[in-house]
Amino acid sequence: MPQEPTQHHRRPHDLIDTFVSHLHSTMTLWYTPPALRPTAARGIRLLSTQSAASIKRTPPQGSAQQRFREFNLEGKVFAVTGGGRGLGLTMAEALVEAGGEVHCLDLLADPHEDFHAARARANPDFGGALHYQRFDVRDKKGSDEIMASIASRKHRLDGVIVAAGINHVATALDYRESDIQRIIDTNYKGVFYTATAAGRQMLKHKTRGSILLIASMSGLIANKGMNSSIYNSSKAAVIQLGRSLAMEWARVDAQGQGGIRVNTLCPGHIVTPMAQMVIDQDPKTKEIWESENMMGRLSRPEEFRGLALLLMSDASSFMTGSTTVCDGGHTAW
Repeated sequence: MPQEPTQHHRRPHDLIDTFVSHLHSTMTLWYTPPALRPTAARGIRLLSTQSAASIKRTPPQGSAQQRFREFNLEGKVFAVTGGGRGLGLTMAEALVEAGGEVHCLDLLADPHEDFHAARARANPDFGGALHYQRFDVRDKKGSDEIMASIASRKHRLDGVIVAAGINHVATALDYRESDIQRIIDTNYKGVFYTATAAGRQMLKHKTRGSILLIASMSGLIANKGMNSSIYNSSKAAVIQLGRSLAMEWARVDAQGQGGIRVNTLCPGHIVTPMAQMVIDQDPKTKEIWESENMMGRLSRPEEFRGLALLLMSDASSFMTGSTTVCDGGHTAW
């Protein structure tokens, strides 16, 4: 006669039936419907659902009708140095499309034709505006005056993109004193003057502003095919300047001043007049640069529009002291 299975020799389906029966009976003991269950979070005291509901934030008025409201720049005021053409102008145009009033500042006496084309593309339905003023970033007094003038229009300055910069290609042994001075005056001192002039106005008007310093991946690495030790080191200094200013201005004081965010963007090689100047001197440079990043190509200015909008908007409200690298993977291998 076959023996009945013992507790240790039960058939598989008997074990499954026993497990399911035990699980069902256990669940009835510890399961509580979600509506009656207390709300818990790691490291936070338990709250009843009634208490939790009382501390929920009320969504901003009209938020249901507006998508991605964190990116909305309507009513806000911005300045972009190096905004006459190239990367600076492309970023400025993105801010206009998001509703911002944008002041492009550049050394050119008259706006470049690219600026006129960008202004013609600006859709008035977006609510933004594009302006141009001649400006030399090496002029400290002028920096203070122009930022004060821009901020006085609406008693606010919400953001500044510091994109003005120059390059000089030469071996380290061939640099002249005048070349060194010209690059440092523009790429470092000019950035410092612009950022501090902007920060002064943001503090004065108690604006929780955002400052974006355009550095370069050249501040992190040495570029193959481009002898530019002074340019590279000036961009490395900009990266450290961004961290230092972020530390000074992040906290809101008792008078309500502060809350200013400062970040740095390090682009890879971009098809701009500055890059073209290097390529014209040595056409092989383009091939070297393309082969040195993972994507096998140079970037376009319009590929930085989204980053400009992110870093100038409330979408990056908890982001400061950071260095964002956008280089097609160049520095990742």
